[in-house]
Amino acid sequence: MRLSLVPALDPSLAGSLVLLHLAVVAGGLALLSSASASGLESVRCRLQGTPRTPVFSQDGDFIIGGVFSFHYFMKTMDHSYTSLPEPLQCTGSMDSRELRFSRAMVFAVEEINNSSYLLPGVTLGYQVHDSCNSVPMAVKVAFQLANGLDPMFDTGEQCSGSATVTAIVGESASTPTISMLRIIGPFGIPQVSHYASCECLSDKKQYPTFFRTIPSDQFQAAALAHLVRHFGWTWIGAVRSDSDYGNNGMAAFLQAAQEEGICVEYSEAFSLTNPLSKVQRVADVIRSSTARVVVAFVSAWDMRTLLEEMDRLPSPPRQWIGTESWVTDPDMLRFGLCAGAIGFGIQRSVIPGFRDFLLDLSPQKVSNSPMFTEFWEGAFGCRLGIGTSSTGVGVEEKVCDGSEDIQHLQAPYTDTSQLRITNMVYKAVYAIAHAIHSIVCEERENSTVNCDKNLNVKPTQVLERLRRVNFSRNGYQVSFDANGDPVATYELINWHMRDSGKIDFVTVGRYDASLPPDQRLDIEREITWLKNSTQVPVSVCSESCPSGTRKAVQKGKPVCCYDCIQCAEGEISNNTDSSDCLICPEEYWPNAERDRCILKPVEFLSFHEVLGIILTACSVGGACLAIATATIFYRHRTSAIVRANNSELSFLLLFSLTLCFLCSLTFIGRPSEWSCMLRHTAFGITFVLCISCVLGKTIVVLMAFRATLPGSNVMKWFGPPQQRLTVVFFTFVQALICTLWLVLSPPFPIKNLTTYKEKIILECDVGSAIGFWAVLGYIGLLSLLCFVLAFLARKLPDNFNEAKFITFSMLIFCAVWITFIPAYVSSPGKLTVAVEIFAIITSSFGLFFLLFVPKCFIILFRPEKNTKKHLMEKTSNDIRY
Repeated sequence: MRLSLVPALDPSLAGSLVLLHLAVVAGGLALLSSASASGLESVRCRLQGTPRTPVFSQDGDFIIGGVFSFHYFMKTMDHSYTSLPEPLQCTGSMDSRELRFSRAMVFAVEEINNSSYLLPGVTLGYQVHDSCNSVPMAVKVAFQLANGLDPMFDTGEQCSGSATVTAIVGESASTPTISMLRIIGPFGIPQVSHYASCECLSDKKQYPTFFRTIPSDQFQAAALAHLVRHFGWTWIGAVRSDSDYGNNGMAAFLQAAQEEGICVEYSEAFSLTNPLSKVQRVADVIRSSTARVVVAFVSAWDMRTLLEEMDRLPSPPRQWIGTESWVTDPDMLRFGLCAGAIGFGIQRSVIPGFRDFLLDLSPQKVSNSPMFTEFWEGAFGCRLGIGTSSTGVGVEEKVCDGSEDIQHLQAPYTDTSQLRITNMVYKAVYAIAHAIHSIVCEERENSTVNCDKNLNVKPTQVLERLRRVNFSRNGYQVSFDANGDPVATYELINWHMRDSGKIDFVTVGRYDASLPPDQRLDIEREITWLKNSTQVPVSVCSESCPSGTRKAVQKGKPVCCYDCIQCAEGEISNNTDSSDCLICPEEYWPNAERDRCILKPVEFLSFHEVLGIILTACSVGGACLAIATATIFYRHRTSAIVRANNSELSFLLLFSLTLCFLCSLTFIGRPSEWSCMLRHTAFGITFVLCISCVLGKTIVVLMAFRATLPGSNVMKWFGPPQQRLTVVFFTFVQALICTLWLVLSPPFPIKNLTTYKEKIILECDVGSAIGFWAVLGYIGLLSLLCFVLAFLARKLPDNFNEAKFITFSMLIFCAVWITFIPAYVSSPGKLTVAVEIFAIITSSFGLFFLLFVPKCFIILFRPEKNTKKHLMEKTSNDIRY
């Protein structure tokens, strides 16, 4: 709707006309103005519509307004727009719990009026109204409380410009409270709510005059998320009232739940004013869901509607998590399907004398109050007086005969065992009284208090003092933070079913938002869950992933729905429900379960394993054979065959073969810095010494047969001194190469972590690859030279011509070391060392067997051939080596 204003109108009147329009729509009171061309001359006040009579009222020096939802429905009006609308009317059954709230306000006012320390000599009055839990009625009541004119009389006098009340207690619901604040906020009238917990009301920019004694839903939402996470529920359902309370509260909860890693299968909104089909659809969603836990951010009336629908058809058991609006409502205990429910409620309190005050209802008091009459008739099922009762029953309804005893009445009104929200009303009244006290009273030197009840107290003054109140009443602290909120403390309530089937409220823990996060929730006793079980129900989309696995989110589903995937090679997870696996440190490897990293086994060719024992035996056996052969040669050193084979080089060759066999032992065992340098240099030098001796013997054979030619004196140039010098020279070159290698870049032990992922190979790095291959290349060069010379001398005449055996031995030697190269490069781990040892032993045995075994055979088993004559049979000259 668009409202246009006359341009010449005083701007200050424009806002008044807007409020006037709202008041007419609500059927309330407004200011009707007339203005002259020169400006505002006079303002006359007269009633527009029908004012509402307060449910309870009392005159006083300062009036406190009270707004409660005694009824939850408002009569539907048909607007013809041809006549003034009918007055707004509440309908439906009365909520006696709200009646108790209003009586707590009256009780607090009477206590303060009788107090000698708080507002002594000052009388507080009150006006209590019914908002019907509706926005139109709340707006109407707000205008009526804000209007400075006495609503009971239309005097025609000028407006006073001041509000009827100094402050307002209420409303019970968040949405009507917001509506009222839009009206009274611009006038600076403070409103202290006992039950409006919507987080949105903490916004001081929009609602600067709002306070409350109940904690904000921001804290309750965080507490609910903490509670759900505490019990390991990661897959839940959520229902809410389709109102400011439900929508804002659920939004805060869903945000907190997301931060806690909780997934929501569904989030449904409904209201008791929705068609029944909408409520049925929400109930069907709850029944068909896989989530066993349902968080209900729902008002008591909405929750009652939902549970009635859930009760209509069999439903799977659900663990209900409730808010303070319904989880402590005694009327809800009749729904057995919620047995085991838990939720947060306001702290239970004790108000001395309050129960006696509630039960002090005389027949005259009841008959004088339409609200008490409606309560009495509804509670006892009878009518007072003649005619139609306020409950709407006919004349045939049973008439109350005076035997009704309220002392034994079981109703929310008389139940003072769970004074939670009631205490919030009580504290709200005292907070307003303390604010007024700080304005009109002053303490004198003799500790007496003097109060000026005639002081004109403006609502804005009370608003300012409310921000600073800080007092304790009946052991409960009352103060407000910068947002007008109190300290958030809750009790954890459990719906405990007795053996008799009756359900009771049991406090099982507490939540204090002022404490550190890990200390806020304190569970003090065992909780009884659904089906009267002590076992915490499970509500997850997927079962927990054990250690050694990680979660993989299922495609198109929330993060709480996942598959458990085993950690990849080299990774572990040591917690359940790990999102990622951890890579083990470089020297560690996962165990079989992949839930912890263990040190990788260290592997090297040792003397204790089978392969090491075999190679050691071959090495030692070869050395022993070489020593035994040397012994045999020494004992038969004067025999023809020993003398004919150059005994000096033969002994040197046997010595070098012994070293070749033994140097392979340096390759076995745990590599160290010294063993790495020793194994390669010893191998290089001993093999060059060995090949040098063989090369010397080959040259001697060639030179000897050259000497048989007429006029040849070659042997004098290659006698024993030259032979020794040749061996020393060739060996010195190798020693020089090894020295340079060790000085510039020596071999060193390393941990090979790349060949095998699951174990560490201890091995020797050659340091300088050039040095390593230079040593091998030099050995290969001498071997090739020896092979060529021996090949050239293979057909020289002699029964024991060594050239043939040298040729074959060099052929075997070269074949072994040529095949060694690809085998060495391709063998992994300790097998690389085994291949090198095998090549050393094989080539050494090749030289040994071909050069010495035939001679030993003749010496030991064919002594008749060990003669000079036999050696010279095919030779025309006697040749002496």
